[in-house]
Amino acid sequence: MVIEDDEDDRHILDLVFRELNYKNELNFFDDGQKAIEYLQREEVMPFLVISDINLPKLNGFEVRDLIHTDAILRKKSFPFIFLTTSSNRQVIRDAYDNSVQGFFIKPDTIEHLKENLKAIIEYWKWGYAPSTF
Repeated sequence: MVIEDDEDDRHILDLVFRELNYKNELNFFDDGQKAIEYLQREEVMPFLVISDINLPKLNGFEVRDLIHTDAILRKKSFPFIFLTTSSNRQVIRDAYDNSVQGFFIKPDTIEHLKENLKAIIEYWKWGYAPSTF
């Protein structure tokens, strides 16, 4: 699941995920509120959530906070990762204080983005969470 409001970035991410050829369903949301509404559906169990920080309606921090404080969403135990252009020390510190599982700066080339996403996905493929069982 990807939460990204920039249409060009969504298009690039879609192309990269297609090239990586993972079998997981890929869902894009252009604002945080739509993403939360989707996640609250009982049947939704995302493998991974990748979110920008600067989003309309609910920003990435607000999305993460709602997930972290909602008992039902928290029990779904999915990794939440920021992929963003925001890179100052305080933003990174705030992200980890908010229990994100990763913080990545959007790479400047498609090839680097592909390498980063592949590494992220391969890492989480081997992890276990309460929702795995």
